[in-house]
Amino acid sequence: MSAADVVRALRERGETVAAAESLTAGLVTAELTSVPGSSAVVRGGLVVYATDLKHTLAGVDAALLAEHGAVHPEVARQLAEGARERCGATWGLGLTGVAGPDPQDGVAPGTVHIGLSGPSGSSVRSLTLGGDRDEVRKSSTTAALTFLRDHLKIPVE
Repeated sequence: MSAADVVRALRERGETVAAAESLTAGLVTAELTSVPGSSAVVRGGLVVYATDLKHTLAGVDAALLAEHGAVHPEVARQLAEGARERCGATWGLGLTGVAGPDPQDGVAPGTVHIGLSGPSGSSVRSLTLGGDRDEVRKSSTTAALTFLRDHLKIPVE
């Protein structure tokens, strides 16, 4: 799966994407914008590494963050919806998780939640990834693009 496939499909469909990234701190947006011509489909991104910014910039419910912390499937869904709404995109991606090496709020390293918001609603994929911090972040980026690719129904080559 490549970012080029996603960009090409979005261009063909006349659709756009935005991301709200915590765990990946902009890696998804960087991967998408590494593709020539991506400016036609990438609306922007929010790096919301700090928990309070998930609320103030991406619109994640403050009570949800207070009750469950930043690493929760519903947080990922709300990040995706916030990215989509705030950036005016067809699709929104939201990523939260623990890259490690230490747990965060009792959540184990490698725990990742990816939200996707689009014209027909929102959904979340939760993953447990192995590897060191860098590998978890890279795998999360790939998983987010795969999640969007699956919704766009891009055939796997």
